[in-house]
Amino acid sequence: MRSSLLFMASTALAARPFLNEPDTGIDEQFAGLPNGTLPDLSKLVGLPDFDWAARQKMNESAYTYYRNGAAGEWSYRNNLEVFQRFRLRPRVMVDITKIEESLPTTILGHNFSAPFFIAPCARAGYAHEDGELGLVKGAGQGNILYMTSLYASKTLEEIAAAKVNSSQVLFQQVYLTENMTETQALFAQIEAIGSKAIIMTVDSAADGNRHRAARFGVKSADSSYSLLTWDMYHKLSNMTSLPIIPKGIQTVDDAKLAVENGVKAIYLSNHGGRQLDTTPSSLEVALEIYNEAPEIFQQIEVYADGGVRYGADVLKLLALGVRAVGVGRPFMYSNVYGAEGVKKVVDLLKYEVAIDAANLGVGDLKKIGSKYVDWRSVNGWFS
Repeated sequence: MRSSLLFMASTALAARPFLNEPDTGIDEQFAGLPNGTLPDLSKLVGLPDFDWAARQKMNESAYTYYRNGAAGEWSYRNNLEVFQRFRLRPRVMVDITKIEESLPTTILGHNFSAPFFIAPCARAGYAHEDGELGLVKGAGQGNILYMTSLYASKTLEEIAAAKVNSSQVLFQQVYLTENMTETQALFAQIEAIGSKAIIMTVDSAADGNRHRAARFGVKSADSSYSLLTWDMYHKLSNMTSLPIIPKGIQTVDDAKLAVENGVKAIYLSNHGGRQLDTTPSSLEVALEIYNEAPEIFQQIEVYADGGVRYGADVLKLLALGVRAVGVGRPFMYSNVYGAEGVKKVVDLLKYEVAIDAANLGVGDLKKIGSKYVDWRSVNGWFS
């Protein structure tokens, strides 16, 4: 009986139409807006709106570079939909009047105004001629962390020079190979521009199998086979004074190995669903860690990204013990407006995190915990 129920449920899930953005009336509001024209920024009310706006403005291949996922894009879809499968458990009659004061956090000891950051994404120049400069400025104005991508449209030096002040903190994402001479030079460059950490992508051992991207001729930023092992991690760590954070942890097994190998933090991610299809979302990985090795959240800092579009999404990751939440595509889409659009996303997400926490009955974001979410999935077979 259970197997037949699972079959029917999975069939229904596969047949259900997928909405890249929810139907909240944006098509009606901007009906008749000519292609290539951006809607008034002040009229955008949530992060999914920026996907809609970017699709209006960007050419098809550039938009596809941001939007595409691997193979049938099931992981891309799951990243967006997984948050809906777990219901919140709101508490009432709680003093939530100081919730906004509890939004600031630290990431590797650096102070930021909110527990979310701009995840590393390549080729910001596809959205705006200023490229990553808009992301740097928007992050600085909102006092959140920006993890810059190695395969950026601007040079590392140009990006660093765009910081809003000398105290703004940037982390640098990298793809690495076994060529230690090139790596040493890259690490020296990263240190010279003042980046405070190295985010080492480890979930891109080979090129992504991206059908949508192939149709429009937009290739992966990194298409080589990469040799990365824990032995190499230790060699790399001896080549820089900066902490190296592995990005792309997708199992509790690798989370445990990361702790054993002395990392300061790990980054849960499936590369936005762009590398290996049917990999788990970071929420599912965080839940696996919480169930099997919850001490990891106390031993090291844990970051996570993938499919985050609402304040409630951020709260569900924080409830499991995630320290800070990465947001990628919405910020890339918002960059069609430049720094002003990026700052708008920062403000919208701060507002949503605060009001959703208040409605959840969380008076202090530092005290959120797993009890605020029913972790028995409404889909049943994920329980």
